[in-house]
Amino acid sequence: MTVRESALLRLLAENPLRTFSRRAILHEVFESDEQPGTVDTYVHYLRRKTDKDLITTVRGEGYRLGEL
Repeated sequence: MTVRESALLRLLAENPLRTFSRRAILHEVFESDEQPGTVDTYVHYLRRKTDKDLITTVRGEGYRLGEL
């Protein structure tokens, strides 16, 4: 797992009841020049390397750890 993948997973794991918007994840995990699509890419990478149901997409809101 890369440093950024680990940071993203850590952010979600430390706040399991919270849904993070792409903008919030960008602010917490990535550099300021990254685009919102970067978050989607890294979520995809994590899903490939872990259980695909570990990260849930909350339509219109963002991502969270686990099911709703």
